[in-house]
Amino acid sequence: MLLSDLDRALLSGERGPAAQMAMRILVRMAELQGAGEMLSISQAHIDSTIYLGQASLDFAEKLAKFGAKVAVPTSLNVSGLDECHWQEWPVLADYAEKAQRQMAAYQSMGTVPMWTCAPYQTDMAPKFGQQIAWGESNAIVFANSVIGARTERYPDLLDACCAITGRVPALGLHLTENRAGQILLRLRDVPAKLQSDDTFYPVLGMLVGKLAGDRIPVITGIEVVPAQDQLKNFGATAASSGAVALFHMVGVTPEAPTVEAAFQNTTPQQTFDIDLAALRAARAELTTAAGLLLDMVVLGSPHFSLAEFQQLAPLVQGRHAHPRVQFLVTTSRLMAERAKESRVLQPLLAFGARITVDTCILATPMLPKTIKTLMTNSGKYAYYAPGLLSTQMVFGSMSDCVESAVAGRVVRDESLWTA
Repeated sequence: MLLSDLDRALLSGERGPAAQMAMRILVRMAELQGAGEMLSISQAHIDSTIYLGQASLDFAEKLAKFGAKVAVPTSLNVSGLDECHWQEWPVLADYAEKAQRQMAAYQSMGTVPMWTCAPYQTDMAPKFGQQIAWGESNAIVFANSVIGARTERYPDLLDACCAITGRVPALGLHLTENRAGQILLRLRDVPAKLQSDDTFYPVLGMLVGKLAGDRIPVITGIEVVPAQDQLKNFGATAASSGAVALFHMVGVTPEAPTVEAAFQNTTPQQTFDIDLAALRAARAELTTAAGLLLDMVVLGSPHFSLAEFQQLAPLVQGRHAHPRVQFLVTTSRLMAERAKESRVLQPLLAFGARITVDTCILATPMLPKTIKTLMTNSGKYAYYAPGLLSTQMVFGSMSDCVESAVAGRVVRDESLWTA
């Protein structure tokens, strides 16, 4: 590899043992991946904050013991628990103690403790063309696609190494030539009214992820201007059902003003037509529950934004959730505070909702064993929960979730999907 003076200084230990350890790991990974050199980044997002066992804790605490400090502005992903309210859930004290130690280790490195899987909702959102190193699949796909920043799929532990050194291997989605579309997905006869609905985007993401795998899809036929949260939920689901790290939506995302631009004037490897029948089939896969019984509604994967709080508040205003249905919203500390300041948090609390910050039910053992059937408007939750939480899932709109919570059973408006 061609190493810069900075790279050699890091490897030699001139910048301290933590930076030396991190750089050794990065160079070895770069060599394995065939990178010819390293490049500098301007910011990072560390996903390694989730406690996954003793090894993840040991890694963080070893870096902290070595005096690790991040070289670029660095935000932190969700942690293993809601630091302030974990006692309200069936989280074991031993797990909580270790999760908090891991949080403390990463916080000691000079990071910004946002504890969110949606750093693009904060003031640290990157700019178009900016080279970054982000972990967390939904954050990666949003940064690459919607913003047009550049990051590879950085896994746990490697993301921390990037943050500490400020360097990454020059390969993959960091390079222009690797950002060209690979497969073409054409929407056919999908009504604009359905395209305007929030449920359309997780469903489309479910289908696109399965078709694309780890390839870069180019989507045509979008006739509306999707909201940021709609694009967020599309990307999060596509990154879950597949391994999509970058998508181009023609006329919507910044690197796809035209089909030709999205493909960088190359020919698609494959072309797929997407019609209502295919979308209905994908939507059906997001529901695994057979009956109408409901134990919990869970919203906020990726973390709830202020716009989503503002959308939810009037739906629950003056109403109350059924006593047998728990209603959970997961979000970041920042969004919860902004919702409070905007006076859209109080109606949720009066409705009976519980707000969890810092974490996610997919990342922490907080779910009571009595919870068997969940309902959500999140394609990511719906895709992962049956396997990770051993629960049955119902997918519906935000309005469906509220109506179901009030009724104490599953209620879904099927009109848009059956017309």
